[in-house]
Amino acid sequence: MKDQSSAISTFADASPVPFWLDDPARPEALPQLRGAARADLAIVGGGFTGLWAAIEAKERDPGRDVVLLEGGRIGSGASGRNGGFVSASLTHGLPNGIRRFPDEIEELERQAQESFVGFRDALGRYGIDAQWEETAMAFLARQPHQAAWFPEAVKTQARFGQAAEVLDREGAQTIVRSPVYVGALMMKGTGHALVHPAKLAWGLRDAALGLGVRIHEGTPVRAIEDEGASGLVLRTGGGELRAERAVLGTNAFPALVGAIRRRIVPVYDHVLMTEPLSAAQREAIGWHGREGLGDAQNRFHYFRLSADDRILWGGYDASYHFGSATRRSFESDDAVHGRLATNFFATFPQLEGVRFTHRWGGVIDSSSRFTVTFGTAFDGRLAYAVGYTGLGVGSTRFGARTALDLADGLETERTSLRFVREASLPFPPEPVRWLGIRATIRAYDRQDRTGREGLWLKLLDTVGLGFQS
Repeated sequence: MKDQSSAISTFADASPVPFWLDDPARPEALPQLRGAARADLAIVGGGFTGLWAAIEAKERDPGRDVVLLEGGRIGSGASGRNGGFVSASLTHGLPNGIRRFPDEIEELERQAQESFVGFRDALGRYGIDAQWEETAMAFLARQPHQAAWFPEAVKTQARFGQAAEVLDREGAQTIVRSPVYVGALMMKGTGHALVHPAKLAWGLRDAALGLGVRIHEGTPVRAIEDEGASGLVLRTGGGELRAERAVLGTNAFPALVGAIRRRIVPVYDHVLMTEPLSAAQREAIGWHGREGLGDAQNRFHYFRLSADDRILWGGYDASYHFGSATRRSFESDDAVHGRLATNFFATFPQLEGVRFTHRWGGVIDSSSRFTVTFGTAFDGRLAYAVGYTGLGVGSTRFGARTALDLADGLETERTSLRFVREASLPFPPEPVRWLGIRATIRAYDRQDRTGREGLWLKLLDTVGLGFQS
């Protein structure tokens, strides 16, 4: 791929609809909420957090009246356009968890593995065909210094009963054939899977409906008000819903609670999806283990194979816009998608000539600790789980169950965790927020190229805002 215009030509005819959602099997839209309604529990957001919360609420109490309000369509947000990587980790990897929660990392890992198994079992119990595929995960180094942390990672994984292996250049090529990779960390333990995220969302939707949850699509909640003893009132464009309690799973969309606005930032992630590869093209890149893959650097690509042998290729640029702005126009960016395409063909030159059938982008919610964070409002009658930072497919089940515990005022093994009780640090106001994020991206880029942490990243580590994945 010689230049930007050549890169752009490879996705010139690509659909802007996320590949996962571009499916004739997508369920018909459910009706909007019109007029006044009542419920025992209101859930805002029809992504993974909201859907898991609805199912959990009905499993705990089948007689509970649960209403879920979704502003668009089920799975139309981050839940339907992500990479489909399911990780058991609740802490965005063991190093980040050990650094931030050393006193309870063993318990966090135990609950994470338990939640992962519960996730898998729920798919079987409700007959959800989400193309679940348990596989290994590998991190691939493009420069020798990017592999420096691999040996320590093997020791850390072993401490928690998880197998991992460091591979040299030749070993990395046995995972996937590419001239750019000089080493790899193969994570062979349990707790990694791939799914079709939209089919997962649609399957959870059907499970919730089957349990008696009332779901209204096309019903954005504009405001939530406290009516004291009467509970909460959720105001929508065409009506209102009164409920005793509420759970918010709104990701990076406009926050209905002030604390959420302070604790997350909306970051845009972009993705390309190739046409199905031929048998010869598949053989040219190897990848016989169908592992989930990612670069071992800060500005990383994540990539995987779909069930019909397409390559999903995303990441690298994480775009933040001043004032935490979110707009549909940010989702399609020729420059960002062009860099993705250029990097794709540099990684897989043997696939020159392959075209991309889908290109998309969208906002994810990032917290300052790079993990889900929790909170309550309205004297505890409302709870939220937000800030998954791109690792929410697996952890949303835990997040939903925990938020439901908090909304119901329950003391559980989840709510006893400091991980749950202590919220992430708030981001500073503008313009410091924008300047800080820009400086951090530049510092990460420099570290990827040179291997040196630099003063800015050391400062972030000191104040608890650094990241170790």
